Amino acid sequence: MTVNDDVRAAAEAWLSEDPDPDTRAELQQLLASDTPEAATELADRFAGKLEFGTAGLRGAVGAGPNRMNRVVVIRAAAGLCAYLKANGLTDGAVLIGYDARHKSDVFAQDTAAVVRGAGLDAVLLDRPTPTPVVAFGIRHLKAVAGVVVTASHNPPQDNGYKVYLGDGSQIVPPADIEIAAAIDAVGPLASVPRADDWQTTGDDLLGAYLDRIATLVPADAPRSLNAAYTPLHGVGRALVEEAVQRAGFAVPAVVASQADPDPDFPTVSFPNPEEPGAIDAALELARSEGADLAVANDPDADRCAVAVPDPAAEGGWRMLRGDELGGLLGEFLLSSRPDGVAACSIVSSSLLSKIAAAYGVRYVDTLTGFKWIGRVPDLVFGYEEALGYCVDPAAVKDKDGVSTLVRVLQLAARAKADGRTLLELLDDLAKKYGLHATDQLSARVEDLSLIAAAMDRLRATPPTSLGGHEVEQVDDLSEGSEQLPPTDGLRYHLSAGARVVVRPSGTEPKLKCYLEVVIPVAGGDVAAARAQAAAELAAIKKDLAVAAGI
Repeated sequence: MTVNDDVRAAAEAWLSEDPDPDTRAELQQLLASDTPEAATELADRFAGKLEFGTAGLRGAVGAGPNRMNRVVVIRAAAGLCAYLKANGLTDGAVLIGYDARHKSDVFAQDTAAVVRGAGLDAVLLDRPTPTPVVAFGIRHLKAVAGVVVTASHNPPQDNGYKVYLGDGSQIVPPADIEIAAAIDAVGPLASVPRADDWQTTGDDLLGAYLDRIATLVPADAPRSLNAAYTPLHGVGRALVEEAVQRAGFAVPAVVASQADPDPDFPTVSFPNPEEPGAIDAALELARSEGADLAVANDPDADRCAVAVPDPAAEGGWRMLRGDELGGLLGEFLLSSRPDGVAACSIVSSSLLSKIAAAYGVRYVDTLTGFKWIGRVPDLVFGYEEALGYCVDPAAVKDKDGVSTLVRVLQLAARAKADGRTLLELLDDLAKKYGLHATDQLSARVEDLSLIAAAMDRLRATPPTSLGGHEVEQVDDLSEGSEQLPPTDGLRYHLSAGARVVVRPSGTEPKLKCYLEVVIPVAGGDVAAARAQAAAELAAIKKDLAVAAGI
């Protein structure tokens, strides 16, 4: 197999303007290699391009329009600047942050250079920082937009480009479509003006962010608690330690092998705390330290995971599901009856809606992603099941793993002072609202057409029952509604309050199915309800896999 002439021409044109010696050398090596593997790799890099959408850009680092690299980033920055200028959004700076992944600092500097070349003000963070610092900083500095160079919890080879506008929320349609069009209209790279006179920020912005988090915990709140912590080789450690200390808690014991930023994530197969084995080292440390709980951030520290002692679990510890922590935080934060709105995504548990109703707090569902949750007017608490929590929307209109971690310590310390555990608080929720048990069925694919085929199959032949539950209503989310913009997804309302949502992942080559059953707790027997829920979820999962063909 030889390199297609069109692909070779595109690659050589790319070489002529690529400013990065690393990706130039990599591409030259591929062009010189007379192997089928090189030809296939080149075809993949140049047959398409990374599409800019509501998640910005995300992909493997490497040469070519279908990879993350300096050419793609410079063009993206130029398109963003064109969009801002076309919409009169020039009265303020563009705040730029980055994580510690491969090339993140370079991509951030390129963005700052393009912003200045476009005649806009640029403020670049002077060190790798958690994503929520930028979400906070946009409103704190009255910026017109923000950019974070991060691939969050993706594999080590990836990087990404996340865009916020001046309200501190991630972009949603039609802004993403308009920015994408502006990127496509960018001419040759040499025509993009750049300058190096950007401003930097560091201690001042980080200090303001930490000061805000410190106000979340009242002076008279209990603070006796021991925790173990891992940043998973990401950028969370320094801010977490400072935030915890300022809030008056003991600094957690930190997993030494994962304490410092490392873009290769050497101790985990996948740097996502949801993935099996990712927080094993934190659990081991928690056991050895006799800790009350273990906490983890993902690499850009916008998510927070929590594990607790559980004698019934293997190894004596178990990680809380995102919906479990969402329910605990919801009860904790909404019980004060704040004047505002609680929100979570349609793939998260329905429990938060019940908690909000109990305390007279308004509630709304949103589409998946904090780009939707964060922009809910008057938001007082929001979360999504994928370990993303917004516990201080007045300061950060996005998921924030640092402030959430502090809130979790506050909640756990309060429970400990009362002689309770987080597992006992979960049982309280089940007794009060019914046991809301959730699970997932996911299929990762190499061929994206398989996901489309599964969605087509479900639309053409919708199931009439799943796991013994009748399908009472089917919502095709692609049609949209008064409450929700259109999105590619299906929602099944099942008998007895059960629910299934099926959708393609927005950031990974996966079809994701979200399952929930609601089991009344008879006579206070939560264990029996959990056993029944596990059986019902397993049955639904089995039938759904057949219906979707996955």
